[in-house]
Amino acid sequence: MTVRTRLSLDYVVESLPLAKPFRISGHVFTETPVVVVTISDGDHIGRGEAAGVYYLGDDVAAMSAAIDGVRDAVGAGATREQLLQLLPAGGARNAIDCALWELEARRSGTPVWESAGVPQPCPLRTTFTLGADDPEVMAAGARSYAQAIALKLKLTGDLDTDIARVQAVRAARPECWIGVDANQGFAIGDLDTLVAALVAADVQLLEQPLARGREADLDGYQCPIPLAADESALTLGDVEGLVGRFSVVNIKLDKCGGLTEGLAIARRARELGLGVMVGNMVGSSLAMGPAFVLGQLCDIVDLDGPIFLAADRVPSIRYEHGNAWCGEDIWGRTVA
Repeated sequence: MTVRTRLSLDYVVESLPLAKPFRISGHVFTETPVVVVTISDGDHIGRGEAAGVYYLGDDVAAMSAAIDGVRDAVGAGATREQLLQLLPAGGARNAIDCALWELEARRSGTPVWESAGVPQPCPLRTTFTLGADDPEVMAAGARSYAQAIALKLKLTGDLDTDIARVQAVRAARPECWIGVDANQGFAIGDLDTLVAALVAADVQLLEQPLARGREADLDGYQCPIPLAADESALTLGDVEGLVGRFSVVNIKLDKCGGLTEGLAIARRARELGLGVMVGNMVGSSLAMGPAFVLGQLCDIVDLDGPIFLAADRVPSIRYEHGNAWCGEDIWGRTVA
């Protein structure tokens, strides 16, 4: 008779200060509260970090309560597939799911990437994000990212100022790939003017221009640059509705509830002819590790969260020549 080892699940709440305030449409952040989950079988441990989803009220209190609610089930050996039924999408499920992936790697000796069925990891070109600010400040920020070969600009929905921001950054870094993230800041009537300016500035991606719930406003809208869904695509269940409205889905593990569902979203998006992007809520390198595995399947990678922290974990993700490299020493190593 096989005796199943009972698992222990523990978590801590941490606050990761930002190096400086970070502004997007409607929000200014000065720190990132996170939950770090550890699951152990007594010999091996697995870890996962989650920041939750601020605009859904998925904060550390909600995540902590959700984790407490499934402690017994996880301890009894609930699988990652069962976790999809035990918890809704969000930060709590993400942290537990990622901890289970790493625990499985350490117990089996098989790297996470191999078990996940993705190519052996290689460095990934990542965007470096510029928070919304005065145009000249953003241009200076773009120049300060000397190694960057891809930039992502946060917009606020102030049409004239946003266009000036884009123009200033393009003038500062004419050689870079540029995408913009509108963070739901615009209405459909604004898009013709905004998009014309983006095309003139050779911008290659427009992320989430309209509010979640207004996706039908994009029916029939012909955009000359790719439109990416972020808040409009939280989980696997949202992906079908993107077809004909968006051309790219931005997968964030805190939104969808972990690497298990993130991989499923990426594969379903490919089946539907959509491009795939991996993004992040601001977090430490521990949170980037699972997203880096998913990034091996993605067209666009935005894994720059740790650069906004006053201090990162050690070991840390490396940024070199505009690329990100997140080794198994950070997350996913098959031995502790």
